[in-house]
Amino acid sequence: MGAGHAHRLYLPGASPVHRLPPQCKLVAVLAFVLLVVATPRERIWAFGVYALLLAAVAAAARVPFRTVARRVVIEVPFVAFAFLMPFVAEGEKVAVLGLRLSESGLWGAWNILAKGTLGVVASILLAATTEPRLLLLGIERLRMPQLITQIATFMLRYGDVVTAELGRMRTARASRGFEARDIRATGVLAKSVGALFLRSYERGERVHLAMLSRGYDGRMPVLHDVDATAAQWTAAAALPLAAGLVALAAWMVP
Repeated sequence: MGAGHAHRLYLPGASPVHRLPPQCKLVAVLAFVLLVVATPRERIWAFGVYALLLAAVAAAARVPFRTVARRVVIEVPFVAFAFLMPFVAEGEKVAVLGLRLSESGLWGAWNILAKGTLGVVASILLAATTEPRLLLLGIERLRMPQLITQIATFMLRYGDVVTAELGRMRTARASRGFEARDIRATGVLAKSVGALFLRSYERGERVHLAMLSRGYDGRMPVLHDVDATAAQWTAAAALPLAAGLVALAAWMVP
């Protein structure tokens, strides 16, 4: 089932982070994010330490800083919302660069930016060091219902197939002189979407019949062993343990 299918977010490598089983990394990232969220927003120094921890993970995984910076752009809509909060939030006003801004809005914006960015960066590092199909196997090892993981597997594999089909349809329209310049093109685009749906549905039926003919009984064959040892769990726990100490200090130190 597309065993050689690679995702554009994954960066192949042989670092210690790459070699960790996916379920270990999933638990570590989830615990790290929860600890970041639980940290009081007023402890600005704690978020700086969290950033250093993620930088250490990125260095150990050999993920270029430029790659992380380029992918973190995905949070731009949340950044835009955060920048609006000091202007629209109510409460006591403070002067910042000649502007009268809401103090609670400023703290709220900082809270979203700091915690959101750290969570996004942690997710980027997870995606960059773990193949998507192995991530799904890791989720299954964590007792996620297999039906859900199978649906996610097919979405992952055939999402790119459907996207490629859409690209071929766009090329076919362009070769016939079609250009979507105004609302009059809506009918042609609607027909294209309908045709894409029918093709995808028929493809799904063919794939299902092919799977049944090969003995599919509701369970996908496991091609990779992702069992984790105690040493690997311990290595993966380094990040959340360090973050836990930071969060504890943030709550205890005034």
